[in-house]
Amino acid sequence: MSEVRGAGRELVRSFTHLATVRNNTTTSIGSARFAVSWVDVGTPVRAEIIVMPSTSGEDSAHEVTLGETIPVGEEIWRFADLDMASADEWTVTVRRVDENEVLDPPIGRLWKPARLRPYGQLEEIQLQSLEVALGARLPIGFREWLGRTNGAQPETEHHIPGIPFTLLPERPLLGAHPEQPPFDLVHAQRAHRDFWLSPDWLVIANPSGGLLVVSTSSTGDETVYFLHEFDLVGPPGPAAGLGREQALRAVAGSIWELIGRLTPTEEAELPPARILPPAAGTGTSNDERGSR
Repeated sequence: MSEVRGAGRELVRSFTHLATVRNNTTTSIGSARFAVSWVDVGTPVRAEIIVMPSTSGEDSAHEVTLGETIPVGEEIWRFADLDMASADEWTVTVRRVDENEVLDPPIGRLWKPARLRPYGQLEEIQLQSLEVALGARLPIGFREWLGRTNGAQPETEHHIPGIPFTLLPERPLLGAHPEQPPFDLVHAQRAHRDFWLSPDWLVIANPSGGLLVVSTSSTGDETVYFLHEFDLVGPPGPAAGLGREQALRAVAGSIWELIGRLTPTEEAELPPARILPPAAGTGTSNDERGSR
């Protein structure tokens, strides 16, 4: 890191012209540290960049759109790019603006929010009845989400980049829909879990490519796991499923994180898929049924 003097004061220069800042971290450039409070993939793409001087002065927050600049001491830096793996996993690139700089176009991926339609809500008595039918207590976070949504149906294909499964409109996140077996949690345990896993697990979706499950035996474990269809082989039954559990892969820390990581497979905007509502009396409101 070099130092220069000017106008009777000492200036600390940056030791780099490019810096990347991940979510929940800070990055030093010598003259300052960068942090990013939030990003927004709306139109335009925006972020709040925090500048923390290394020597003196107060921290400053700058809400900028992609391509705009911010002051960093005696230098000018540009919000140059944004790359997103999910709503909660992203990297902001900032670049020092030098004389005669040629602005490189951004190349980062922008996460597209999941397009899910909840079926409605479940009252506490319905959640209790569901747990009786399942023979297990639901994980607290998943239970709360289920009460708010009664499952959710994607408008189009959804996936998590790098994980080989696809949620489909006809293979949604499951809820309490006894008259619609493809959408029903209780039916899913008989049709999918009991062949391959022990009752310590709960199948919450049967996407193309495998199963999404949560634990009902580990207190405080909200993790969502994926079991690849390649592992759905061998002798069926809970006893054989004990060994199969070693193939489970954690894909999200909670149902909320799972939804934050889901992204539409199609890049182009698509018209909403035809939604297949569960039967009346399973938690879907009349307004929701009428709007479909």
